[in-house]
Amino acid sequence: MPIPAPIRVTQETSAALWLIVDMTLNVAVLAIVKWLGGDYAATQVVFLRALIGLALVLPWAWRERQVFRHIDRHRWHLLRIVLASVTLASSFYAVARLPLALFTAINFSRPLVLMAMAALLIDERIGARRWAAAGLGLLGVLVAVNPDNVPLSGAVLALAVTVLAGCGSILVTRKLVDAPAVLLMTCYALGLTVLCAPFALVNWHPVPMAHLPWLVAIGVLTQLAQFCFLRAHALGEVGLLAPLGYLSLFLSALAGWAVFTEVPTAATVTGSVIIVLAALLAGRR
Repeated sequence: MPIPAPIRVTQETSAALWLIVDMTLNVAVLAIVKWLGGDYAATQVVFLRALIGLALVLPWAWRERQVFRHIDRHRWHLLRIVLASVTLASSFYAVARLPLALFTAINFSRPLVLMAMAALLIDERIGARRWAAAGLGLLGVLVAVNPDNVPLSGAVLALAVTVLAGCGSILVTRKLVDAPAVLLMTCYALGLTVLCAPFALVNWHPVPMAHLPWLVAIGVLTQLAQFCFLRAHALGEVGLLAPLGYLSLFLSALAGWAVFTEVPTAATVTGSVIIVLAALLAGRR
């Protein structure tokens, strides 16, 4: 009986699989935060997530401790941490109060917002086609978020802050792109822990034992997702991975339906399609 030939997995397929795992883990984290979000302040969840992430990254930091001897660009590191703290806190607040599919759809406008911010803040040249795509994406946001679908609330404003602060964090990270990954991850986790600690303590809510494994899971799954993301982008090109990233919209809608019995409205679906098309148009070479 002939032995079947082993299945050969190409580098592109491997990159796609790593990214799918990354997206699945991130959606799982959002679902946990949404489930727990009504019981805890967003800053408490961010603090616990950062503390667990710091504990996980410290052994790696100790092994590569020589890279910490000459840390420069302190202001950029600090600004990145502040923006990341705002992004996570506002994100956790919003996702606990909005449908998962809508939350994910509006976050897909980040490439368009990032493009506009790059043009305004760092004088990056943007062509007419990309500006048209940004306008189309704004239309998609307005369609997805409307008074009949989601009334204007603190959660909607927090989601807007999430997009703006997240894009600012990406721009700052570009200034640090040549720094070692262990340095960036350690500074990120340590900075989040220190910065969010006072706010978390002021708003601290006792954690019952039944919730403790879920809060630990947020930190562990986030770190695993970050590892999968880095592996995906180490193996695959952006041109392959960027369109695949929109699969997370389907995963979020599926999680929202399965866990929270959320059914996306027609406005959310229509707005999501417009946003995705606009982002693809802006990213097309």
